[in-house]
Amino acid sequence: MPRAAWPHAFVWQLNVGEQQRVEILKMLYRGAHTLIMDEPTAVLGPSETEELFRTLRAMAAKGESIVLVSHKLDEVLAIADRLTVLRRGKVTASGVPVAGQTKQDLARMMVGREIMGIVDKSRANPGAVVLELHDVTAESDRGLQALRGLALDVRAGEIVGVAGVAGNGQSELAEVITGLRRCTGIIKVNGEDVTNRPVLTLLEAGMAHVPEERHETGSAPGLSIADDLIVKSYRSRSLGGRFQLDRHAARRKAQELKTDYEVDAPSIDTAARLLSGGNLQRLILAREVTSQPRLIVAVQPTRGLDVGAIETVHRLLLEQRDAGTAILLISEELDELVNLSDRIAVIYEGQVMDIVPRAEATTAKLGLLMAGVHPEERIAST
Repeated sequence: MPRAAWPHAFVWQLNVGEQQRVEILKMLYRGAHTLIMDEPTAVLGPSETEELFRTLRAMAAKGESIVLVSHKLDEVLAIADRLTVLRRGKVTASGVPVAGQTKQDLARMMVGREIMGIVDKSRANPGAVVLELHDVTAESDRGLQALRGLALDVRAGEIVGVAGVAGNGQSELAEVITGLRRCTGIIKVNGEDVTNRPVLTLLEAGMAHVPEERHETGSAPGLSIADDLIVKSYRSRSLGGRFQLDRHAARRKAQELKTDYEVDAPSIDTAARLLSGGNLQRLILAREVTSQPRLIVAVQPTRGLDVGAIETVHRLLLEQRDAGTAILLISEELDELVNLSDRIAVIYEGQVMDIVPRAEATTAKLGLLMAGVHPEERIAST
């Protein structure tokens, strides 16, 4: 049953995209005359974004005022009349008419340099299967079936993308793989059955996780940068072992990671909750990537990031792929999936509709599959 048919669901039972839609509906229902919207489309699909923009255009035509904060350059060019650009807390452009601007112009104003847009990608050389899922079924927080006999595999040295409209089981898929949700079926990592095993077992098997929720799952906001960076490695001998932590070694490692991954903060003692989205994502990536994983499960890794930070994340993921790591990339950004993935699995109502090689992954084909329609079925019906 569609999620929209469950109006009595608690907000915590909704995924991030659905929670965002609830907040937008609250504002529109109240008849606000001035809207300030911070990344309103970060968790919306293309059709949902266009529907929101139609509403915003209608409001603007009636004389309402809208301030839209966004890192998505295509959307800024499509919806805004004038723009102001911020870089490191300072205004670099103000009141600029959008007409005549290009994505490259905006990117240059945002990050102060040219942005390539697409990171160079070499040909994949897939190795042995690292992650295997067979007949995996799981329930959502509301007790509804979120995954239905799902099967999937990811090999060493390849990126398998997962495409789908928000709410079709992507969040639950990531959670059952990373040990955060129970399921039936079989999940194997490096040939070992890890179904419903403790998270520590998965970490020891070489799994890294870049979660959808940076603050709630990906980090401990109240801890310092230094402590957040070592939460996976404090048991290692290099940091003192299981029963005693070498604080000097831990701080030295944290400082190295902060520098190497360009986490912009006054010091490693800064609380993680004070970091911007991009810097917090760099912290999470630094922690996960330096654990030398054999498998990375990355969920919406560039959500809400500016073009410079997105470029950094893409480069890091491709470097890991080229180093032989298996990567499962779950994203609602089709351009991101097409640019990074070697294969794309399209999920609909908890099932894999099809797995499409990158060379065949057109927006039209992926869009049909995301709607639950096989392109062959549509041709046959016409």
